[in-house]
Amino acid sequence: MSREPLVSFEGVEKRFGDFVAVQKLDFEIRKGEFLAIMGSSGCGKTTTLRMLAGLDAPTEGVIRLSGRPINDLPTWSRDTPMVWQSLALFPFLNVRENVEFALKMRGVDKAERRRRAGQWLDRMQIAEFAERNISQLSGGQRQRVALARSLVVEPEILLLDEPLSALDAALKVRMQSVLKNLQRETGITFVYVTHSQSEAFSMADRVVIMSRGRIEQIGTPQEIYRTPGTRFVAEFLGSSNIFTGTVAASGADGVVLDTAQGRLRLTAAGTRPAVGTRAALTVLDTKTSLSVDPPAGEANAVAVRMIGEEFVGATATIYLETADGKEIKVQKSHDELAGLPLAIGRSFHAWWGTSEGHLVAEA
Repeated sequence: MSREPLVSFEGVEKRFGDFVAVQKLDFEIRKGEFLAIMGSSGCGKTTTLRMLAGLDAPTEGVIRLSGRPINDLPTWSRDTPMVWQSLALFPFLNVRENVEFALKMRGVDKAERRRRAGQWLDRMQIAEFAERNISQLSGGQRQRVALARSLVVEPEILLLDEPLSALDAALKVRMQSVLKNLQRETGITFVYVTHSQSEAFSMADRVVIMSRGRIEQIGTPQEIYRTPGTRFVAEFLGSSNIFTGTVAASGADGVVLDTAQGRLRLTAAGTRPAVGTRAALTVLDTKTSLSVDPPAGEANAVAVRMIGEEFVGATATIYLETADGKEIKVQKSHDELAGLPLAIGRSFHAWWGTSEGHLVAEA
């Protein structure tokens, strides 16, 4: 269901001297959604968040919050609290005082501050630690204090800058669940910056993928995973095998691509590139199968040899290589791979149906 925009970036650019950190951003953040902004280090995601928080001013363009420009609005007047990667809790205040701090700065009286802080300490399941010093808390408990401190003022929007990066894997998964449930229960708009695909895709309603200060794609996790908008997105996610070639045929029956690994066909092509142009076919590693013999029926098949394997829980990733040195991955459950003579150096056929895959223009 569509939601009205809460924040809009209109031609927003940020330069530091001659360096362009963010290039002409044009996108909206919807009211009540969980939006993740992700990309590798230096892509511009944190600068984008800082401009929304008022910590950096746009060089060009306009940022609007609830329809009004906020470029010149000071940080303390924006009602856009941020949970920092370092958490930035006050070590000289106890847990309750940390949570009350923003209310105190807003002139809320002591009794009301204590009441509201107590509600959020209960909600975050840390009421028993109210009088403890921050140094006495675990990493997960500190995360909850930082969230309570930001949410106690009941903002319309909450900004989060890689808040889970310092946690161990198990605690990170638990905190992802806490964050997502909080966002759903409160209806507050969350804008979450991360370099982690698992964090973004498990929590966000929509994901913004950035590279070199530009937006590469915006969409739901499912849309981006299944239909990457650019080759960069496909490579960044790392969940697809990518075959580059020249378009040999393009029409109602699909697209035929001549690649170094052979002629490949896509019957469900959403786009029809011109014959002779360059394109890339992306195929999810979970949709790529493995067999000793060539597949029966209509399918794309590539001769490969096994070069490695990796087991994670109930799934296995088999690493393969074509004759010209291209690496291909196949990810399947252990049951799906049962019966295959898996061994380093063994020859196989990696294959997938002609309706599987997605076509992107080759940059």
